[in-house]
Amino acid sequence: MNAPGPTLELLRVTNGDVEIAADVAGPADGAPVILLHGGGQTRGAWGGALAEGARRGFRMVSADLRGHGESGWSPAADYGMAAHASDIRALADALPAPPFLVGASLGGMASLSYAALGHPLAGLVMVDIAPTVNTAGTDKILAFMHSAPEGFASVDEAADAVAAYLPHRKRPKDTSGLLRNLRLKGGRYHWHWDPRMFGEGRRPRDTDGLRDAARGLAVPTLLVRGRLSDVLSQEGVDDFLGLAPHAEFADIAGADHMVAGDRNDAFNDAVFAFLQRHAGR
Repeated sequence: MNAPGPTLELLRVTNGDVEIAADVAGPADGAPVILLHGGGQTRGAWGGALAEGARRGFRMVSADLRGHGESGWSPAADYGMAAHASDIRALADALPAPPFLVGASLGGMASLSYAALGHPLAGLVMVDIAPTVNTAGTDKILAFMHSAPEGFASVDEAADAVAAYLPHRKRPKDTSGLLRNLRLKGGRYHWHWDPRMFGEGRRPRDTDGLRDAARGLAVPTLLVRGRLSDVLSQEGVDDFLGLAPHAEFADIAGADHMVAGDRNDAFNDAVFAFLQRHAGR
């Protein structure tokens, strides 16, 4: 019988004209950890890590990025790194101590951008993302996000699209969990993100700026890679470790780009060993 999940509190913070929604779990006096998902996901992607962190005594905060899930959509379609970093500041200001940031893909780039601003930070975990990435892998992600502009007739149809995109994962028999990532509009199911963030107005990736941010890192840092990833190659890892030579590295076997979803136990073992060591727990 599975152990019951942690008690969740809903946190909402306002940053300018956007409200950010987050789940909070774990003891109030625990070291704060903010989880930031990848593009096109929601805070539900961190369910296993949220529960494990709370069990280990951390104050876990899993947020929907702006334009995703239950967080607000930017009226001006401002989804640049500066806007995401500003949202992280609003979340950090609601916590009693400087947080650790654990960011996957888009959430990792936002976390690195936040770290570069010099705000108080306990540490940084970058999940399958670095300044230098394989454009073929990122193009594949963007192609998937653009692949259903008219939505889906059913949740099962959306599940079929995900199964085709992630053939290494077994398609779940119960697809109801996918509803967290969908919204019903006009009788059809659409992905729960603002399509403008991935449209023609999307800002180009600032590789040089991200490399400068990595070069300036002074906090404990862990880079996690899914060994099967087509986004972060070993060359990208080596480049990052050259920019931030104090950073630690974990290579998760059997995991693709969405590391926590592919190998949650191995991901948790690597990440929480790092967090516990640097939180002095």
